[in-house]
Amino acid sequence: MGSYASHHLVIAIDGPAASGKSSVARQLARQLGFIYVNSGAIYRAITWHLLQNKILPDQSERINEALNSAALTCDVRDDEARIVVNDIDPAGHLRDDRVNESVSRVSKLPRVREIVSRRLHDCAEGRDVVIEGRDIGSVVFPDTPYKFYIDASPEVRLQRRAAQGERDEITIRDRDDVSRAVSPLVKAKDAHLIDTSHVTVQQVVTEIMTRLEQLGLPISDVRITNRALGE
Repeated sequence: MGSYASHHLVIAIDGPAASGKSSVARQLARQLGFIYVNSGAIYRAITWHLLQNKILPDQSERINEALNSAALTCDVRDDEARIVVNDIDPAGHLRDDRVNESVSRVSKLPRVREIVSRRLHDCAEGRDVVIEGRDIGSVVFPDTPYKFYIDASPEVRLQRRAAQGERDEITIRDRDDVSRAVSPLVKAKDAHLIDTSHVTVQQVVTEIMTRLEQLGLPISDVRITNRALGE
């Protein structure tokens, strides 16, 4: 492996809804001093923007027109990437019921996935990042050697979803994620699988960091370097 400081690193965390990947990715990024990127937030931001303009998920032509004219930029605040749409930060609306009900259909669209992939690369440009999603290791950053697939039993995931106050059905979401024609949810062949059903977030993070060291990533050097850059 070359000098750590000479290039940026991408750690991909994939997995289905309510698998715990968001909590794991955020905690891992915090401990490494990386930027945390939630790809799902970009899909939700786009969905919110479309709904604000009264565009429905099945109106593909109108969606393409709206996205061609929209300015989506990556803004990093407090070591977390956020997507701004036409200079508006929609963070407070990403979990609205109407966004929850439409985001799965919007995220199936090839044009939307293309745009999100480009924005994710923008977010990673010149930065060390932990990116969570459903196709980060398999499609968006297939060349990164640092890939993890986070999963949990359907029962545990359903309990977690209910605790989050979400109303979408896990089995339906899984079916949509796995069966979509473009970039379906799939474990990358070289991703390290972790079952989070009966372990804590910190235990999962510790396992990932151990795995990163086994892959040749000098964890202590990474922490020291990123701490220095942040000062």
